[in-house]
Order: sequence, then C-alpha cells, then structure tokens
Amino acid sequence: QVRLVESGGGMAQAGESLTLSCTGSGIFNINIMRWYRQAPGNRRRDLVASINKSGTANYADSVKGRFTIYRGNTEKTWSLKIDSLKPEDTARYYCNAEITFPGNNYYEGAYEYWGKGTQVTVSS
Repeated sequence: QVRLVESGGGMAQAGESLTLSCTGSGIFNINIMRWYRQAPGNRRRDLVASINKSGTANYADSVKGRFTIYRGNTEKTWSLKIDSLKPEDTARYYCNAEITFPGNNYYEGAYEYWGKGTQVTVSS
C-alpha cells in the first residue's frame, strides 16, 4: 500500500514561517512531489509547488518568492517552507506524489496519491 502523511501545520501569525513535511511509506518510486492547498470555502485544490527527481522546482505565482519546496533527508520525504506568512495562506495543505511501482516504468503507468492534509491558519 501507499501512504502519504503531512505534518507541520498549525496556527501562526502573519510574517512568521512554517515548514510542512510529507512522508511517504510503501514500496514505490516517486517521480514528482507536489504541494496543493484548498482555502476555506473553495472547491478547488490549487497546486502551489512541485519538484521532480532532478530537483527542478516550480511555484504558483501567488506563492513564488515565499514558498520553497525541497526533498527531505530520506528518499520519500519532502517539505514546503513557507516564509512571510499571510492571512490568505490559510488553507488545508496536501502533499501529492506521482509514483511508479517497482517493475513498471513511467510509460506503463504512473499514479497520483494524496495525503489527508494538514491545516495552516494564519492570523493578522
């Protein structure tokens, strides 16, 4: 089975920093690591950051310059550092991974898995 678990969410004041982490478990290989967020009342989960196995990172315009995505100390761990928090950053943050399973290559099938999310609440 595949499992992704987020950690690091909580309450913070505007201007502070938070670091969110995602830890994967199971037998699989990760091609792309991502972070999404869903603001209160919104139906959509918005992609905020991604990083591939080569280390190339991409960010949404709304977070560029303040958010940093990076791979962790273990193979299936990655984090999102949020600097200069703003009230509009309040959302539930989800980690997401595009994966393949041993014995299968990317062309035979890649899959997406999600964590259950971690809440970030920023007060002014």
